[in-house]
Amino acid sequence: MAADGGRAGAYKLMSARPFSFFDTRSRRSSLAVGGRVQARVVAALMIRDAMGRYGHENLGFFWVIGEPLLLTCGVMALWSITHQSHNSAVGVVPFALTGYSMLTMWRLIVFKSMHGMRRSANLIFHTNIKFFDILLARSLLETIGILAAFLIAYLPLWLLGFMPSMNDPLALFGGWLLTAWFAFGFGLIIAAATELSDALERFIHPVMYLTLPITGTFYMVDWMPAKIRDILLYSPLVHGSEMFRSGVFPPDVVTMYDPWYMVAWCVALTGIGLPLVLYAQRHVQLV
Repeated sequence: MAADGGRAGAYKLMSARPFSFFDTRSRRSSLAVGGRVQARVVAALMIRDAMGRYGHENLGFFWVIGEPLLLTCGVMALWSITHQSHNSAVGVVPFALTGYSMLTMWRLIVFKSMHGMRRSANLIFHTNIKFFDILLARSLLETIGILAAFLIAYLPLWLLGFMPSMNDPLALFGGWLLTAWFAFGFGLIIAAATELSDALERFIHPVMYLTLPITGTFYMVDWMPAKIRDILLYSPLVHGSEMFRSGVFPPDVVTMYDPWYMVAWCVALTGIGLPLVLYAQRHVQLV
């Protein structure tokens, strides 16, 4: 009887185990809980960054959208005065709005990544916060803010007849998200590199200026001669710009892009950037 009682007690203990390595439901539940926690962490970091950058009073969060909106509208007005469209189907206003919005996102995400780990090292003392979360939150804040600025500028211009109706919203948002992912992946590399070497920071601004011709901001690929066109299409940023514009411009405007080419670049940059960030975090200096 004592032996039977011992076996029964052991059976009850084994049955009461809360988690098993081979229990797929437990593992899925743990991943879901972890994912929700990290999503809340990233959302909180975005709010903290926005409040720290723009403050609690006056216009506050409006400047997340208002700052890029004013810059974009200013450049769009200048282009409207000084430039002529290369194609009767592409007006100066939509060409400037789409081009400068993408350029602003690309530049801001990369620039915010410079010493991005060092500036937020004090947050790492919180258990659930990682450097990746901080960099992701900053990139998402820029991505959402500039997209909102584009949409706010687009709506009244569309109502006034300066912007065409959206031709393909899926291509528009797809091009935007792929370009944001590409900028984030490149930003991971920049964040790690600037932690490992302070001297590299001096080269980032000149390099970003040198990338201007390969962003697709100031031209459509179809306008270029065939030889130059083939060279430009090696740039992932050109594909993102063309894809974004294909969602806005009428169907008779020729755009050239390959979303899978961009995806391959994004995966490669993220795959390179993540290990570099993990390595660089050992060398982060508190400021």
